[in-house]
Formats: sequence, C-alpha cells, structure tokens
Amino acid sequence: MVSAVFHTPLRASEELKSSTAVAGAAPATAAPSPVAVQPAVAARLARAPFDWRALGLAVIPPVFGLGVLIGIWALLTMKGGSFPTPAETFAEAVKLFSDPFYRNGPNDQGIGWNILFSLERVALGFGMAALVGIPLGFMIGRFAVLNRMVSPLISLLRPVSPLARLPIGLLVFKAANPAAIWTIFICSIWPMIINTAVGVQRVPQDYLNVAKVLNLSEWKVITKILFPSVLPYMLTGVRLSVGTAWLVIVAAEMLTGGVGIGFWVWDEWNNLNVKNILIAIVVIGVVGLLLEALLVSIAKRFSYDEH
Repeated sequence: MVSAVFHTPLRASEELKSSTAVAGAAPATAAPSPVAVQPAVAARLARAPFDWRALGLAVIPPVFGLGVLIGIWALLTMKGGSFPTPAETFAEAVKLFSDPFYRNGPNDQGIGWNILFSLERVALGFGMAALVGIPLGFMIGRFAVLNRMVSPLISLLRPVSPLARLPIGLLVFKAANPAAIWTIFICSIWPMIINTAVGVQRVPQDYLNVAKVLNLSEWKVITKILFPSVLPYMLTGVRLSVGTAWLVIVAAEMLTGGVGIGFWVWDEWNNLNVKNILIAIVVIGVVGLLLEALLVSIAKRFSYDEH
C-alpha cells in the first residue's frame, strides 16, 4: 500500500510519459533553460537603440556654456583694444600648434617642449611626495604617539604659500630646476599624508582586533587589512596633490625662469603677447583636466568596490 502511494520521481516521470503516450497526447513542453534564454536576452540587448538623449545631456550643456563664454568675450572685444578677440586668438593658436616642438635656442622653444619640461618637474616632485607622504600617512594613522608628534608640524607648515618655500630651495640647491621640484614636493605631500592618515584611522577597530587574535604581523595588517580600506582615501589625496603640483609649477617657473609653461607665460607677458597668454591659460587648464581624468580612471581601476 505504501509503495503504491509514494513513487520516486524517476518512476513517476516514466509513468507520466507512458500515460501520455497511451492517451495520444503530446508531451508537455519543457521550460526553457537559463542557458537557452541567455543568448536571446543578449541579442535583444545588442539590438537596444543608442541612448542619444544621454549623449546630448553630456555634450550639449558644456558646449553651450563654452559658446556663451566665447560670445561674451567677442562682445566685449568687438570695439577693439589691447585685448584680443576670439578669432585672433584662435588664429594665433593654429599657428602656434602647427609647430609646437620647434627649437631656436635654449630660451626660444615651442609650447610642446615647455609643457613636457613642466610635466617632467611635476612628475619628479609629485613622485617623491608620494614615496614619502603615503608611508608617512600610514604610520601617522597607525601610531597615536607619532600622530600627536607630527600633527602640530603639519598644521603649521601646510598653510604656508608654495612660493614662500621656493627661496629655501634656491638657497639649498643653488639651482632653479631642483628648487622648482622641491617646491612641488613640499606642496604635494600634505594631501597625501592627511588623507592616508584619515583613512587608516577610519578602519573599523574590529578588523584590527581580529588581526591581533590571529597574531598577524604588521606587514600582513598593512597589506591585507589597512591597504584595501585606505585605498579610496589615498587616491583622493593623490588627486588633490597632482592638482596642487600642476598649479604650483606654473608659479614657480615664472620666478625661476628657464624652460616650462610658467616661464613661457611670463616671457610672453614681457613681449606683451596677450594672445599667447590666453592660449597658455587654456593649455594649462586642459593638461590639468587630463591629469585629473587619468587619476580618476586609475582610482576606478584599483577600487575594491568595483570588483
């Protein structure tokens, strides 16, 4: 009696097939498997129309804002004067960028060389600041005694103007190029130290308690617990630092001379070439945006939240 009531799934399936065959009915249609559905979904998504509205919202407002700015500029300069018009500045930019890497001597080089020399100084000063600032930020955030010892010095030195540090570099290094690199270094290091230290201090204490229970070494604590948690803060400090470095190098090169985008701007002012100064302002802004975009892409690439 029990065997007649409780059937195994296999036996019940065989009986169902035999009963449908005897009755002459067609077997029930099986539900499509997820494997079979996925290609159809993928094909439907591939045929989805392009989102022109999103593209328009991303492109049209910035272009409109730029057009309004150029229009105001054109209206203010339409009666002439010492300030160039947008058309004159654009014509000068075309001529300037037609040969950006010319060389007519050490003090007469194209704008391309000046940008590259400035980027080289920024890379050296910024790189040294990262090598010193990020480990120092980890130590300040990790050890309370070190934090109490260094915090007053950071609060004292951080607000000092970048150009106030340039004479110290000239006194120590006796040359303009290392003095400019020193100025970038000392101005770029503070955001890295502060953001990294704040990130370490905000790591949940429970994580560190588990590390103590497991008797992990300090290196394991830094690489396995602190680094993944601190990485967003650290990358924020890096982004702030590179903006500061690019801002400082222009001012430092104006004072030290030589080759660089800052010196080029000052040299064009001495020649009363306002059009080239306006072009340099746009170039400096574009290079700063590209540096920022590069670091944002790196931050997304190494963000633990994206994986």
